[in-house]
Amino acid sequence: MISIDCSHPDLEEFIEIKNDLTRVTKANISVRVSDEFMKAVEEDKEWELSFETEHGDKMIKMVNAKNLFRLLSKNNFSMAEPGILFWDRIENYNLLSEDPDFHYAGVNPCAEEPLPAGGSCLLGSINLDAYVDKQNKKFKYDEFKQDMHVIVKGMNDVLDQGLPLHPLAIQRETVRDWRQIGIGIMGLADMLIHLDMQYDTDEAKKFCDDLGFMMANEAICANALLAKEYGSYPKYNKDVVLESEFLCENTDSYVYDLVKEYGLRNSQLLTIAPTGTLSTMLGISGGIEPIFSLSYTRKTESVHGKDVYYKVFTKIADEYMKEQGLTDEEELPSFFVTAQNIDPFKRVEMQGVWQRHIDASISSTVNLPNSATVEDVEALYMHAWKNGLKGMTIFRDGCDRAAILTTSKPKEEKKEEQINEEEMNELKRGEWKSLAEDTYYVKRKLVIGCGTLKLFIGYSPSENAIQDLYIVKSGQGGWC
Repeated sequence: MISIDCSHPDLEEFIEIKNDLTRVTKANISVRVSDEFMKAVEEDKEWELSFETEHGDKMIKMVNAKNLFRLLSKNNFSMAEPGILFWDRIENYNLLSEDPDFHYAGVNPCAEEPLPAGGSCLLGSINLDAYVDKQNKKFKYDEFKQDMHVIVKGMNDVLDQGLPLHPLAIQRETVRDWRQIGIGIMGLADMLIHLDMQYDTDEAKKFCDDLGFMMANEAICANALLAKEYGSYPKYNKDVVLESEFLCENTDSYVYDLVKEYGLRNSQLLTIAPTGTLSTMLGISGGIEPIFSLSYTRKTESVHGKDVYYKVFTKIADEYMKEQGLTDEEELPSFFVTAQNIDPFKRVEMQGVWQRHIDASISSTVNLPNSATVEDVEALYMHAWKNGLKGMTIFRDGCDRAAILTTSKPKEEKKEEQINEEEMNELKRGEWKSLAEDTYYVKRKLVIGCGTLKLFIGYSPSENAIQDLYIVKSGQGGWC
């Protein structure tokens, strides 16, 4: 993640850098926005862009805050970047907000984990849907609270195991001093559906507000008990932690007193990542996102020898339709809302509910229809700021930047004679082919910070192409 402060004189050029997709190809970009800037936008005031060199020379440029905000929103409308980091909220709402010795230097690539210089992103997620009694449509609170203690201890153990494996001294020192972990959630949308709650309703927000408080309270409780057993993180400062707004708003009197007596083992506890790969493996919704779509169009030529398109239902929709004897997704009840039809402002409000109980941040993309306007983007970012979000980006369907997911079949297929030999040999996502008979494997040993890897590459001389590859991990390395 590359980010820039909203007062930097190169801000306008930075905002437009992704208009040329060849310039920054391996990173996301975001703008670190202050409360002062957002107030200047509201009041249509002039905004100072300035930078002081190491020799004391100062560069100053005056711009209109509202026009600058419009430029940012316009580029997000067109290219889905840059996103916005509400930097004052990031710095002022966490367990270390009152500690003068702690400073954030940036965020991880998806922006859910603000980190100090040399900080490490150590994330794990808990599946909320697994705690629903599907038959009685009840949430199993007692099991959830017990498992929060298990995951807090587990993440702390992973931190200890990986601590000596960080390649740089500054990383080992920062991880040792602050001991940050990031426990998050996934399956939120599935959980709400199994509870017959519609994602964008006051009922769902109230339920999540109560659940979020319970999650934070139990995580802090478990961490204070770890501090009792193993001691607090090295740079723990009792006086400033007890004054943090986040701690005061997310603990009951019993847990607050535990922290007061024993301290905390980890200085950062909760983070909601996108959980894209994890949730896909489990067949559930990712992070706090609503279901992207009830169905998808997929393509394969594995059986037919040609492109064949077929409809695939999201797991939870498919299961519900089979249980209820439904044949069309239009027959599903109203609580089966998706990112395609949910009110985006309600989507932002749901994130605001969870952010009150997350001391780090939340990775989030709000989906908009193609008909949305730049003014809609502006209004959503303003709404996000007022709802206490720490960061957000927006993706408009059909924007200039190609979408990763699609919910429809391409309008026009290429004619067979238009496909050249290179395109015929190139496998697309969702396609597969048998291995060539003359495939042989080359083995390579790789030594990385997390241990030893054995890389196997399958190559076919007749096709002059790699057929497949896989990696086997060996040794006692930690997580990467």
